[in-house]
Amino acid sequence: MMLSLASRFRRDRAGTSAVEFAILAGPLALLLFGSLEFGRLYWTRQALQETAIAGARCMGVKQSNCATNGVYSSALAKKFIKDIAEERGLTLTDSDVILAPNTSCSGLSGFSSVTINYTFDTPLPSVIAALADGMALTASACFPNQSI
Repeated sequence: MMLSLASRFRRDRAGTSAVEFAILAGPLALLLFGSLEFGRLYWTRQALQETAIAGARCMGVKQSNCATNGVYSSALAKKFIKDIAEERGLTLTDSDVILAPNTSCSGLSGFSSVTINYTFDTPLPSVIAALADGMALTASACFPNQSI
């Protein structure tokens, strides 16, 4: 009787799908969340780069957002850059933004330069070990200074 019960148990296929799903659910979830987080990482990098470009242009053209009466203002430029980043869902501090209103870029002088340093943090640090300590991102841009 015990032998027939054991052989019947081995032949029974009920629940096989549930066991297979349980085995594959973890790796599939890791693949899904990993893809989403790395997508967010690259989106954040692109948003930082676009913010740096907009900031450098604002400084170089001396737009009213970065200048008062055509005179460059560091405080206005940082506020402008932080506001653009905020619109994109990124929070920057004053120390994250480095401005150079009259510098050289690629060996040419007379440029405005913006460098943004940002640490990308994931809400899933225990799942995605590569991003657990945050990833340092840097974006920089130059724009030629315009004379008024």
